[in-house]
Amino acid sequence: MHIETLKVFCDLADSRSFSKTAEKHLLSQSAISQRLAQLELAHKCQLIARKKRPIELTTAGQVFYRAAKDILERHDQLKSELNALKTGTETRINVAAIFSIGMHNLPDYVKKFMIRHPNVNMHIEYFSADKVYELVLNGEFDIGLVAVPRKDKRLDVYEFETEPLVLVCSPKHPLAGESKVDIHKLQFEPFIAFEAEVPTRLWIDGILSRYSTVVRPVMEFDNIETVKRAVEINAGVSILPQADIVQEVAGGTLKAIPFSNERFVRPTGIIVRRGQALSSAARYLIELLRKQAK
Repeated sequence: MHIETLKVFCDLADSRSFSKTAEKHLLSQSAISQRLAQLELAHKCQLIARKKRPIELTTAGQVFYRAAKDILERHDQLKSELNALKTGTETRINVAAIFSIGMHNLPDYVKKFMIRHPNVNMHIEYFSADKVYELVLNGEFDIGLVAVPRKDKRLDVYEFETEPLVLVCSPKHPLAGESKVDIHKLQFEPFIAFEAEVPTRLWIDGILSRYSTVVRPVMEFDNIETVKRAVEINAGVSILPQADIVQEVAGGTLKAIPFSNERFVRPTGIIVRRGQALSSAARYLIELLRKQAK
């Protein structure tokens, strides 16, 4: 199959218009129809329901569209990598991460990666968990890093770090002097929580529920930095990943206390769109994250 024909088909499927597709490719509408007919003849199936307005993909057309998009992405990636070898230009990897992982977990891995690939341009941005999933699924970012990764048939999900969770409080809080704390001592304590849609909130709620412990949420935030600031002023306690409060504990603005009941942890994960064409550098980064995390 000719790459240009696949591009025409995908543009036709996206625009749902023969005239717009013809205009984009500087072809006549008749030429677009002929290319579509050639594809249908070659594969012995109807790909587009022409009688509907606007036109729609048939079931076979939807299957063909997904495969064509994947082929085009892989073709573009191949051209990019070959061009980089010829010209010495940088490869670019786009990484989307939730704030806590991007700020506190990722930097050490980036340093190790750059030793191996000093000419690769790694672009990292921080987003909410929902946005990370959206950007990876849309193909705008190559790799996503999230907490409590969810299963999705459109994604390949790999284990990243398992982060110990600790009680976090102000040095002025009554529990600050404890070396370990029983989770039941949090019963009805003022609690600084993540917002309801944040995956870590659901994970922590599950831990509290398992121990029949009811806290009293007094503030809710969508990011870990604001949670920490509220705990620092003694507005309440919280449960947070230990790695994310190292700086504050060292500076004496927060206390981190392990639980005596068990070692509570928060799982994190690497997400990649299934079938995504990745550069060799991006594949190495994923291998590095998985290997070092273990």
